[in-house]
Amino acid sequence: MTSSEDDWADRHVARWRDHWVDIRFDDEVEAIWIRMLRLLHHLKGHTRTAVAQVGLQEFEYQTLHNLMIRDTPGRASPSALAEDLGISAAGMTGRLDSLETAGWIQRRPSPDDRRRVEIEVTRTGADVWRRAMDLRGRHEEELLGTLSPQERSELARLLKKVTLVVEAAESQNS
Repeated sequence: MTSSEDDWADRHVARWRDHWVDIRFDDEVEAIWIRMLRLLHHLKGHTRTAVAQVGLQEFEYQTLHNLMIRDTPGRASPSALAEDLGISAAGMTGRLDSLETAGWIQRRPSPDDRRRVEIEVTRTGADVWRRAMDLRGRHEEELLGTLSPQERSELARLLKKVTLVVEAAESQNS
């Protein structure tokens, strides 16, 4: 039986709770992960919408975003960018060609080694990225606006605690 306050995760847990008696199943743990996945799915969909509204394709946004959030905002080598995005050098070349044709990036010789190329976001590229970020950010703030400042702080603290465990495990495996 579900109440009017049940969300999708509650209904998911109720549907599956009794089906897998041979599998360890903690209702609360399952509900937490399902909610996080549901929120991530929602945010990815909203990001796709925001990106399309400003005239970007997802791969263009991802590449511009990765360029803009670096230690050297708006600048990177193609190989460093490809590594960050988890794509091949050939895939990176295709992305950069598209972004350069649109006027959102430019390739420049590296100041340290003229044989190397550096990618730099143009003013137009930075502007289109900022518009997408603004749309995305407003929606994210609106969603978290349902929480009090104390609840947001507590959520941030708890998520950080879990994230640190993941990061420690990843660093041991690499």
